[in-house]
Amino acid sequence: MRILALTFAAASTLGLAACEGTDLERGALGAGIGAAGAAATGSNVAAGAAIGGAAGVVCDDITPQLCN
Repeated sequence: MRILALTFAAASTLGLAACEGTDLERGALGAGIGAAGAAATGSNVAAGAAIGGAAGVVCDDITPQLCN
């Protein structure tokens, strides 16, 4: 269940943070979304923030078509 929740939080980060300006902004937004998702599901907030932040930083490299 924990992996499913963190995967959902990371996937949400890709969609919500894809078009922010810089890698730092996307990373911060992703960390916030990941931490909130982890807290809402009772998971490890630090792990959620780390996964969300990492997903936010690389989301424009993985899914550039979302920013068109």
